[in-house]
Amino acid sequence: MKYEHIISAIFLERPNRFIAYADLNGKKVTCHVKNTGRCRELLLPGASVLLQFHPDAAALGRKTEYSLIAVHKKTASGTRLINLDSQAPNQVAWEWLSQGQIPLPGSPHPVLTDLRREVVYHTSRFDLSFLQNGTPAFMEVKGVTLEENGIARFPDAPTQRGVKHLQELEAAAKDGYLCYVLFVIAMKKISFFEPNSITHPAFGKALSHAAAHGVTVLARDCIVTSDTLAIDAPVPVRLPAAL
Repeated sequence: MKYEHIISAIFLERPNRFIAYADLNGKKVTCHVKNTGRCRELLLPGASVLLQFHPDAAALGRKTEYSLIAVHKKTASGTRLINLDSQAPNQVAWEWLSQGQIPLPGSPHPVLTDLRREVVYHTSRFDLSFLQNGTPAFMEVKGVTLEENGIARFPDAPTQRGVKHLQELEAAAKDGYLCYVLFVIAMKKISFFEPNSITHPAFGKALSHAAAHGVTVLARDCIVTSDTLAIDAPVPVRLPAAL
């Protein structure tokens, strides 16, 4: 996916989940934060961030002219650019699957057709659905921005909704559907992915249980530039032992 009207700024503070202040060429501007996660290790005063300017903000009834899109995180090995847009993972997953042939486990030459968004199944609503070599499949997509020493983790805050999604996928797998959960890691240079069992133990247990009962767990990193985001290479997944 590609962004327009991207500019650099300096992060100042985040008074609530939805709003942040940034220094744009000496001017304090208000930004919409397109990620309601904590992001405490990323949005630090003085951090270099990328904003998207919305020239039609007034016409669209937007409260702010800017959205906070990405941040440059300082690490021991250098600076890592991380996309923070929580709407982006679903879009790049759609673009990735739209290529038609994706190396999904269990199928040496998978052909994907009939790709759809926000598909209702019983009382569930899955992010994506498609036919894989004619077999119906569901996919839930989770965006990952939490990283420490090259290890990516999800979630960065407890998510009962995320646990429910895993349980719903597991139920669909039991009904004979191919089921996937895709963790879109919005950065590069990741050694492996694991659930954040310290922050939310129940999610880690649910992910391991789902993986042991028919749900395929995928993790991919992303190529991140100042104005683009694209899913790239597979990342190893480490799960706690299933109960």
